[in-house]
Amino acid sequence: MGALIVSLLPFILGSAIVPIQVIIDILLLKSPNQGLLKASAYVGGMTTLRLLQGLIFGLILTNSTSASTDEAGGKSPIVLTLLLILGIFLLITAYRLWRKEDDPDAPPPKWLTMIDELTPIKAFGIGFGLLLIGAKFWVFTLGALGVIGEASLGQPYSTIAFLLFVLLAESLLLIPILVRIIIPGRSKVFLDEVSDWLNRHNRAIMITVSLVFGLLFLYQGISGLLSK
Repeated sequence: MGALIVSLLPFILGSAIVPIQVIIDILLLKSPNQGLLKASAYVGGMTTLRLLQGLIFGLILTNSTSASTDEAGGKSPIVLTLLLILGIFLLITAYRLWRKEDDPDAPPPKWLTMIDELTPIKAFGIGFGLLLIGAKFWVFTLGALGVIGEASLGQPYSTIAFLLFVLLAESLLLIPILVRIIIPGRSKVFLDEVSDWLNRHNRAIMITVSLVFGLLFLYQGISGLLSK
């Protein structure tokens, strides 16, 4: 399981280090009415979509990658293709952000202007929709499912591994919620500082993450496919 977590780490970090999703989480927490409930519903929407992806695509990728790995050894062509696609996508994203263009997976600006007016149900829908329209989130999750399938752990352990991926992928969203619960009196200052820092460095973080993981996944995809 330890080796599997190491293999999943790039997908976990890529899914977690997306400043805009954390900013939305914090803005919801700071809402004057039902802030904690709204933020929890927002994360719940993301979790629901990831679980649906695991349920729908997990069995397909597990069977396909296990068969391909048994026949050829190493990573399966499906996982390598996903890595190649993700690498290209992330490098394009880094270039667009460097050119000061909008992130194609960023939520519509109107979502940010209506934060205080959201109900918990709408917050759930935004969490669900943010992952639904985000191409890189799809490839991160499908890539993680492919890696888990390659490990051939059996259904119970594969399920545990995927649930661990979901938990770690959403860890930066859960931390502010836990801070709000544990130290409600002092959480406002902490959340304000984190939100301000992320707003100031959002572009630089996304360029760095997209460039580093784009090059990593591109290398893994190309080198793996060429060695088949």
